[in-house]
Amino acid sequence: MSRVLSAYRRLEPLPLGRWVFSTAFSLAAPYFRTVRPRFTRLEPDHVELVVPDRWGVHNHLGTVHAIALCNGLEAAMGALAEASIPAHRRWIPKGMEVAYTAKATGDVTCIAETDPAQWAGDDPDVPVRVRGELADGTVVVEGEIRLWVTERT
Repeated sequence: MSRVLSAYRRLEPLPLGRWVFSTAFSLAAPYFRTVRPRFTRLEPDHVELVVPDRWGVHNHLGTVHAIALCNGLEAAMGALAEASIPAHRRWIPKGMEVAYTAKATGDVTCIAETDPAQWAGDDPDVPVRVRGELADGTVVVEGEIRLWVTERT
């Protein structure tokens, strides 16, 4: 089990455990702090976190900025990759393609998903499906983050 997944499972049931995990995860890649992600679900092949709607991530329209959404999606993808990848492999993002489908007028749940077979194959290209949803289910952003997965050397 990865360190990220182990830490989440250990902290999640504790009072403020998700907050502690989310804060610690953000320290690993400081730009994640800009969106203050709050992890709500972390397991192999599926991660969910919330990017809170607050002034610091607003655009000129008063909605959550597109790049803040991308930061949230990348945080979800990073946690998913750490929780899902076999111990003898490593990953690095190599591209992101997203479409903004609606205004982000509230907290956005960022979701990253893969299939277990994607991590076991010989193909170094691993696509991670990502999307952001409002509380009512409206999808505000969706796309794919492509990873380059290789053997550890």
